[in-house]
Order: sequence, then C-alpha cells, then structure tokens
Amino acid sequence: MQLNEIWFLIVGFLFIGYFVLDGFDFGVGMALPFLGKDDTDRRVLINAIGPVWDLNETWVIVAGASLFAAFPEWYASLFSGFYLPLLLILAALIMRGVAFEYRGKGHTIGADEKKWKSRFDLMIVVGSALPALLWGVAFANIVQGVPLNKEHVYTGTLFTLLNPYGLLGGLVTLTLFFTHGLIFITLKTDGDIKDRARALATKVGVITTVLAAVFLVWTLIAHFSVLGFILTALAALSLIAALLANHLKREGISFSLLVVTIITAVGSLFAALFPNVFPSSTNPAFSLTIDNASSSEYTLTVMTWVAVVMIPLVLIYQGWTYWVFRKRVSRKSIPAGSH
Repeated sequence: MQLNEIWFLIVGFLFIGYFVLDGFDFGVGMALPFLGKDDTDRRVLINAIGPVWDLNETWVIVAGASLFAAFPEWYASLFSGFYLPLLLILAALIMRGVAFEYRGKGHTIGADEKKWKSRFDLMIVVGSALPALLWGVAFANIVQGVPLNKEHVYTGTLFTLLNPYGLLGGLVTLTLFFTHGLIFITLKTDGDIKDRARALATKVGVITTVLAAVFLVWTLIAHFSVLGFILTALAALSLIAALLANHLKREGISFSLLVVTIITAVGSLFAALFPNVFPSSTNPAFSLTIDNASSSEYTLTVMTWVAVVMIPLVLIYQGWTYWVFRKRVSRKSIPAGSH
C-alpha cells in the first residue's frame, strides 16, 4: 500500500472519529428543548457531556491539519470552495462553546437568570444542529462531485451545494447524530430523563432509518463497489440492531451499535470516493485524486512516523478521560441553588 493511500485511510479515520465523538455531543445539544423540562434537566444534559465535549471537538482540528499536510491540493480546493458552509460550521462551534462556558455566569453581572440561560440554551441548540446538518451536506457533495475547473477551483455557489443529494445527506447526519445523542443520554443519565430520552430515540431513530436507507442506497447505486456494499449493509443492520437494543433497555449495547453505524456509514462514503478525493462534476479529468492531490513522499513518510507515535497516545488519553468521567448524571447530582 502506498503512503498516499495510507493517509487517505488516516484522514478517513480522523473524520470518522470526529463524527462518532462530536456526533453525540451535537445530539445532546439538540435534545435540550425536547428533554429539558426545567433548568435542572437542562443542566443534567449539559453536565453529561461537560467533561468531554471540548476534547471531542479537537478531532476535527487534527483531521483538518492532517488534510492540509497530506493532501494540500484537496485542502485548498475544499476550504476555498466550501468556504461559506465551513465558516458557518466554525461560527456555530464557537457559539456552542461560548454557551457552555457562559450559560451559568448570568448571576455574576446581575442579569435575569431565566432570560440569560434561555438565550445560551438556544445558542447550544443552534450550535449543535447547524454543524450536524452542514457536515452531511458537505460530505454528500464531496462524494457526489462538484463543479471544478482544470485548476481544481470550485466554480459553484452555496446554492450549488443545496441539491437533493446534499440536503438528504445533511438530514441523515442531523437525525443520526440526534439519535446518537439521545442514546448517549440513556447511557449517561438516570431517572425520568433517561426514560424520556429512550422513548424519543426510538421515534427519531425510525426517521433516521428511512432517511439513511434512501441516502445509502442512492450512494451505492451511483458509486458501487464491493467494499461500499458491505459497509452499507453493516450500517443498516447495526442501526436497526441499535434501535432494538434501545427498546430493550440495553443502552450500552445500543450505543456501541450506533458507533458501528456511524463508522460503517461514513466509511462507505470514503469507499465511494476512493481513489478520488474531490471529484469534478464538470469534467472527470479535472478531479482531484490521491495521486495529484497528495504531498511529497518525504512529507508523507515523516507524517506517518508521527502518526504511529501520536495516534495511540491520543486514543489512550481519550479512553482514560471517558473512564474517569464514566459515572451517570442525575437530578440528584445537581446541587440545589447552584449555577
């Protein structure tokens, strides 16, 4: 296997890791208006991801940096062509982070607590839902292909990306991450909020299953490969099994199966993309591939040695973090009268 192929796999691994980890963060954020009957409920939800949300978010930084170093042509064309949607994602992530940090600070400036918190809660919901939608739109368009000229410059507009396939991809990630977050809530909380999250996960999961089935079959028909077919089938089976496990109140199994769903679903998109990295819908000859978009062999060699050392350390550290903060959160764990 050549180094550019290895780095295509590594970039795919990093984005999959980001969607698995920040995906349930987005889902928990989107659940605030549905499960947060009062401020204590909403604090339970926020505290469920409080120790890990910022660590989960760093995966997209590492994925972007790896893309820049390993495939500079891909990075340049992608980030210039998708500038507006990626800027919206960045703004939403910043807004969500600010809301997490400042939601409980209203008392320090004498603000109306109820209005202060409701505004930051809205920021959390929007800051979670918008990236969940736009990441799906972006990746669907990357797989489908976008108008590129012979200099590999994107010649479309924002509305070019809002095509039926791209919007369907956005709805799939939006509902899939919402389901992922709801099942994480059943795994991380206790009491009535856990039961309500389980019931809502079943309802949202049905919608997710229908949307994902249409999207994955559409992708498979347009970009058929044996590996893509296998990954698509695994994604469908694991999603159905996850919803069944959720119904049977086996939240640990359900969450694990949904992780498999995201891994295989996103993996099927990368399988459909290979050996291209940014297909051109204008002319296939203008497409970026792992060959004409990659860095030099020396650069990839150095990066590979760094990845061999650093990726296991990151995984060990993240696993340790989740182990330390493994206990469930409940209304009883929220101190009365605190912020």
